[in-house]
Amino acid sequence: MNVYPFIEAERAGGGNVHRACTLLKVSRSAYYARRTATPTDHARQDADLAARVVAIHDESKGTYGAPRVHAELQAQGHRHSRKRVARLLRQGGRAGRAPKRWRTTTVPDPAATIPVDLIRRDFSCVATDIDTRWCGDITYIHTWEGWLYLATVIDIPHDAWSAGPPPTTCAPTSSPKPSTTPCANDAPSPA
Repeated sequence: MNVYPFIEAERAGGGNVHRACTLLKVSRSAYYARRTATPTDHARQDADLAARVVAIHDESKGTYGAPRVHAELQAQGHRHSRKRVARLLRQGGRAGRAPKRWRTTTVPDPAATIPVDLIRRDFSCVATDIDTRWCGDITYIHTWEGWLYLATVIDIPHDAWSAGPPPTTCAPTSSPKPSTTPCANDAPSPA
């Protein structure tokens, strides 16, 4: 703990420096040496190096972290440790940026056959078919038995654009085990 600010406050308030040093177990010569001290060589080198580190970091548009800044300093002929460069970057409130890693979510099988279009999708603006279905979304759910793939299929009757019941959502299209959940549209409708 740094006790010198307490001694300085005692001195500024007109108190006795000798008594404050005795109570805090610090010699008066150490207090006065600290009070009139100039920055050390290491502190001056840190200030100079910090300016170089910030310049290199700004030149890279904020993308360089400590390893690249350290390599750039070495290329310029300055020999400093990477940890010192990292400390100066932290003290300057700067950090490098890593590109976001690409994660492949779907890999198509080139040997797979093209599935048959069972619902006869019509993507034209005017659908003449009364019983047109649109596939809206696919959801992946991880279960204890594997991945569960849910496809949201929305039935839109011909008169639903103006009035009528809201679109309904069906049960899962494929899962690790056969689903026993019936589709909402399978229930008999009241006449």
